[in-house]
Amino acid sequence: MVSLSSSRMFQLLQGHMQPAGHKGRKTRLVTKDGRCNIEFGNIEYSNHFAYLVDFWTTFVEIRWRFVLLLFVTSFTGSWFIFSLLWYWIAKSNGDLTGQNRTDGHVRCIDNVNGLTTAFLYSLETQTTIGYGGRALTGHCAGTVALIIVQSLIGVFINCFMCGVILAKISLPKKRAKTVTFSRTAVICLKKGSLCLLIRVANLRKTLLIGSQIYGKLLRTTTTPEGETIILDQVDIDFMVDAGKDNLFFVCPLTLYHVINKSSPFYELSSDSLPQQDFELVVFLDGTAESTSSLCQVRTSYIPQEIQWGYSFLPIISRTKTGKYRVDFSNFSKSVRVTTPHCADCFKMDSDQRNHNNLENHNKQQKLGIDNPAFQVIDIHETVDMTKM
Repeated sequence: MVSLSSSRMFQLLQGHMQPAGHKGRKTRLVTKDGRCNIEFGNIEYSNHFAYLVDFWTTFVEIRWRFVLLLFVTSFTGSWFIFSLLWYWIAKSNGDLTGQNRTDGHVRCIDNVNGLTTAFLYSLETQTTIGYGGRALTGHCAGTVALIIVQSLIGVFINCFMCGVILAKISLPKKRAKTVTFSRTAVICLKKGSLCLLIRVANLRKTLLIGSQIYGKLLRTTTTPEGETIILDQVDIDFMVDAGKDNLFFVCPLTLYHVINKSSPFYELSSDSLPQQDFELVVFLDGTAESTSSLCQVRTSYIPQEIQWGYSFLPIISRTKTGKYRVDFSNFSKSVRVTTPHCADCFKMDSDQRNHNNLENHNKQQKLGIDNPAFQVIDIHETVDMTKM
């Protein structure tokens, strides 16, 4: 029993203590839904005040649970603070229940007899309800000044909280939720070139104006001086058949990157791709047609999500009524196709085919007999003459 437990424990330790060269689950910098997986450490304490200075951005970016908490706290807190002030005024004037009042006593506030009624009066004043049961008498100058201050502060809180909620609802990243990328990327031949392909779709009928797409390849590199650069960024150009800028984003688009000698994927092959350690981050920038707000959509692909030798299935068809139909069930599906083993192999095969085609073309166009020295020779071949 002891030996069995020891063996089980050893297996568990082996599962957690993997060799350095073993690749576990890849940690992404950018998740599939576009969130950045990064944290900041050892920030100086004084720098935290920068968030308070830029309080508007801080309030807009915090989570909804904190916005709702701020909403409830700001209103109820202001009502309660001013209720204490109204209670203090009523108590100073002798308006509360149980206080000794002289004949001819003039109240500052009608029907404010305790803290509860003072809180209700504060709420009615700031929200401009005005039931009519509690009101100022106008005989105390302090009450006039306090009601002006509370009204102004109440208007400021209303405007601020409405602005925060409206700005948070209309954040451009909410529009980005209706733009989706394919779960995987593929590498196959496209128009005679080896290309990396991805798909992107706009789930709304409203367009993204001035759309641009580009990519960044993130990897760890070592400089000739021996310096290790983590998250070194390399530009990746994507395009469609009509170009790479101002995309007509009315239907799903297949974007491709040509793998040539200037591409960082040129040295890869179908065998070495799964063992690589990089992250391809793809960006789509555009302006929402309905709100005129700029938005950016992001996603990422790791080597295990790039399929070599596959091509996407077609998803656009035409119905009998003449409408174009997009089948999103095949949006991320792919099928195996004939693809070169590597980009360098494809280039060598292409060069060899071009060389053979050139030789065959020259042989077909070659007329007459080779006579580089212009010597007088006898031609024994018969030549057909056409009489006019």
